[in-house]
Amino acid sequence: MQPSRDISRLIEIMAALRNPDGGCPWDLEQDFRSIRHYTIEEAYEVADAIEREDFADLRDELGDLLLQPIYHAQMAKEEGRFDIGDVVYAITEKLIRRHPHVFGDVVADGADDAQNRWEAIKARERAAKAERKGDTAPSLLDDVPQVLPALARAEKLTRRAAKIGFDWPDLQAVRSKVEEELNEVSDAHDASDQAALHEELGDLLFAVANMARKAGIDPEAALRDANSKFMRRFHYVEARCREDDVEPAAAGLERLDSYWNEIRALDKG
Repeated sequence: MQPSRDISRLIEIMAALRNPDGGCPWDLEQDFRSIRHYTIEEAYEVADAIEREDFADLRDELGDLLLQPIYHAQMAKEEGRFDIGDVVYAITEKLIRRHPHVFGDVVADGADDAQNRWEAIKARERAAKAERKGDTAPSLLDDVPQVLPALARAEKLTRRAAKIGFDWPDLQAVRSKVEEELNEVSDAHDASDQAALHEELGDLLFAVANMARKAGIDPEAALRDANSKFMRRFHYVEARCREDDVEPAAAGLERLDSYWNEIRALDKG
């Protein structure tokens, strides 16, 4: 078996790994549930390579991600459910159907119009899917995946609701809601009510996600950037501790905070 630029070779390799006669013992033990978290992890690693603008790494991570649908499709084929050809057919059919302005005679007046048409088609598809399942009262929120990161899901839920006008009128209105929720967090903390504190912190995070959406900011991306900034600054704090020959745990908050303020000042130029 030799590497190839042809995707059919990847399909062959996956089939060989899953072959009971001479395949990989680990791969043979896997099922849809056992590898699903790898699918999610690989997508995040692709996003990480993009954010770092490491295109050599991006090439490799895209390969790891590409393996996932091949893997799932191979297991489905073994069970007689579908194969990778069915997967490819489904996505090509969907893309053609959702782009009548490209593959049909519909004219889209710019990107916003194209997006609106896409969403209208998706809405009809959701209704048809609900009808097939016998659901006579489908919700606009039904197909927002439960497995999305909570912050990203909050943004998507509120964006869906906004499509029918269920939305704050402007950013200031959402800011007022954030301030209201923050006050309720303080009240729950002061009352030493842990259950209420849990609920109110959830409401606060939901309101912040809503505020980000209203401002045109992806809250998940913003928080990832904040995480990266925290890591970079904390690495600086650790480096300064080494320079001063002091263990971070023994440095004390005042010294650590002074290092932190140094890197903050450097960041601000």
